[in-house]
Amino acid sequence: MATRTRRSQRRTEALSRERIVKAAVELLDASGEGGLTFRALTERLATGPGAIYWHVANKDELLTAATDAVVAGAVAGAGEASQDPEDGIRAVALRLFDATEEHPWIAAQLATQLSRSPGGTVAPRILEGIGRHVRALGVPEAGWFTAASALMHYILGAAGQNVANTESARALGPGADRGEFLGTVSAAWKRLDPDDYPFTRAVADQARAHDDREQYLAGIDLLLAGIDAGRSHTA
Repeated sequence: MATRTRRSQRRTEALSRERIVKAAVELLDASGEGGLTFRALTERLATGPGAIYWHVANKDELLTAATDAVVAGAVAGAGEASQDPEDGIRAVALRLFDATEEHPWIAAQLATQLSRSPGGTVAPRILEGIGRHVRALGVPEAGWFTAASALMHYILGAAGQNVANTESARALGPGADRGEFLGTVSAAWKRLDPDDYPFTRAVADQARAHDDREQYLAGIDLLLAGIDAGRSHTA
């Protein structure tokens, strides 16, 4: 009996929360949220459900932990405090953008976590990763939250839209890619009424030919220019 108890303890210790979360991220990457089940998790980890429940209470907790792990990995070391703060913000932004590309499920989970659990660890990780560079820019303290929030909302919104565009491209059928999807969007915009949508028709070709990362960083630069203008105005 004592021997069985020691073996059970060793298995529980070997099956750490970190291992469970890592396996969950792998399942989410492979099959999305629908593919993350405790049955699939037990098969991947070659264990029983009881050992997993010892570390994680339910699927919601597991999704939260997986999201937090990805975000922590993205912002860790991105944009060292010693570098130019604008470059630091760009580094954090790109790491988060790349995280949504590598883990397409993360965009929806970020929206869920930020709305349902704003007091959890996900929002503070992102806010801290951006905010320390905002502070280093010399933004007056009264404007820290506004500037950092504006950047965070843009980063999450733009990265999420990029994931949505990728998913829409896949919906066109096997072999369809981003270029084909944007081509259909551009063509649809060109067919709009010229009196009601003159601007949208004018930028239709730009929408088809744009580079996602370049456009994303251009948006960050626009926000940084606005922050700099506001800082100069209050100086």
